[in-house]
Amino acid sequence: MIFCATKSPNSTIKVQTMSAKGAGDENFPVASRLLSAKSRPHVMAFYAFARAADDVSDDPSLGAEDKLDVLMGMSKQLASGAEDPSPNVYKLHQSLKATDVTHAHAQDLLKAFMRDAEKSRTDDWADLMSYCELSAAPVGRYLIDLEDGKAFHGFKANDALCAALQILNHIQDVKDDYLSLDRIYVPADWMAALGVQEKDLAGDRSTPNLRKVLDQMLDGVDALLIEAAPLTKDIQSRSLAREAGGIINIAKALSKQLRVKDPVAVRVELTKVQAALHFLWGALRA
Repeated sequence: MIFCATKSPNSTIKVQTMSAKGAGDENFPVASRLLSAKSRPHVMAFYAFARAADDVSDDPSLGAEDKLDVLMGMSKQLASGAEDPSPNVYKLHQSLKATDVTHAHAQDLLKAFMRDAEKSRTDDWADLMSYCELSAAPVGRYLIDLEDGKAFHGFKANDALCAALQILNHIQDVKDDYLSLDRIYVPADWMAALGVQEKDLAGDRSTPNLRKVLDQMLDGVDALLIEAAPLTKDIQSRSLAREAGGIINIAKALSKQLRVKDPVAVRVELTKVQAALHFLWGALRA
């Protein structure tokens, strides 16, 4: 069950349960069987927290200030360990306490969602990468801290992989993000350089120049995946290393699909069978 924010009659912000996107709907595995049994409940607690915050950020009934109020409240609750108003936040606090994992990764995610509430456009590639440092890298860092603990040093490869996954998702959702959320994660300077207009994102298909910009983003993704390759050797936990190998392979396959199919015209994604096979092959090679 995921949580979202709504206004009560007295205009205070409350957090209510609602059904929403689940772990099975994600492009990449969440708490797969490769992770240790003792870790999976903690990973799901982190995931539920992230989805709850994401739902607040994407809630069309809330203005920017209300979203910031709710997200700041979640941040304070996570730090204090209070049971209310969000059970998801409380459960994550208890999980982090039990596993001795820092709160910093979850707090960074909240900063990303706060940024989404305040900023709806992306200036350039550097701006996109700085967003990924808050919205994506903390997820991988959390998993590594959970599985490897203090034995792991350096997050460069992890951060590259997480950024690649985030950008692939942005390309998949390029049309829906614009139409449903009025958000554009495509670098504005790249669009301007080729004369791509915002309205092009809402077309029936990509214009030739928009296609070039999306391919430029995919070039960046492919470079990030090369940078991420050492991660499977850096991680001491073999189960997590295999998980990373599987995810890298899925990401490579999805990047190829996005080059040959148009995400403005259709939803581009791997079938569950394709994703499973790519994951298995990548995991076995890790």
